[in-house]
Amino acid sequence: MRLLLIEDDDILGDGLRDYLSEEGHRVDWCRSLYEAAACHGEPYDALLVDWRLPDGSGLAWLRGRRAARDNTPALMLTARDQLADRIAGLDGGADDYLVKPFPPEELVARLRAVCRRSAGAAAGRLSFGSVEVDLTGRSAWLANQRIELTAREWSVLEALVLRDGRIVSKSDLERLVLGFDGEFASNAIEVHVSALRRKLGFDLIDTVRGLGYRIARR
Repeated sequence: MRLLLIEDDDILGDGLRDYLSEEGHRVDWCRSLYEAAACHGEPYDALLVDWRLPDGSGLAWLRGRRAARDNTPALMLTARDQLADRIAGLDGGADDYLVKPFPPEELVARLRAVCRRSAGAAAGRLSFGSVEVDLTGRSAWLANQRIELTAREWSVLEALVLRDGRIVSKSDLERLVLGFDGEFASNAIEVHVSALRRKLGFDLIDTVRGLGYRIARR
């Protein structure tokens, strides 16, 4: 998944970025709302937001995203541990709320949970005909047989599954798979989509001419 982390604590931010990267995620780390503004319009699979930031409130920032109809799953990361704070955070648009300090393993588990719920897969698996996609296990199955995917193939499939029913443009897929850190060949998305179709069935991914790609309806 591509994640936006907004956290001003250098030690915590550095540790979370490294841990999440080792888990296979692409992390854009911002230390302030000013830095986060540079990411406006970028597609993300989830937001990890500190409440108190040097230049404002992460919760107010999240409320603004929700008011703009951005439904990207969001986790609030904060030292504020009172019941009233938890309620304010959840009512303000956070899908989950973690009190610092927390083990990174718990963050990753909660991140998986909120993204599964967002995709409509509370148990972790989604079915598309004879194809099953396991978001927790990061794996795909065809007719009950596990199919080996490359890291890039999985990232493309995951991005489409997490946006079930929505068209995802080629440029958004490129940014979700690579973030700011890499460059694609001009036909890379087409190559990965073609490989997924060969491995999992040609009906799994629809091409919407001139707009992008969409996972097949369940």
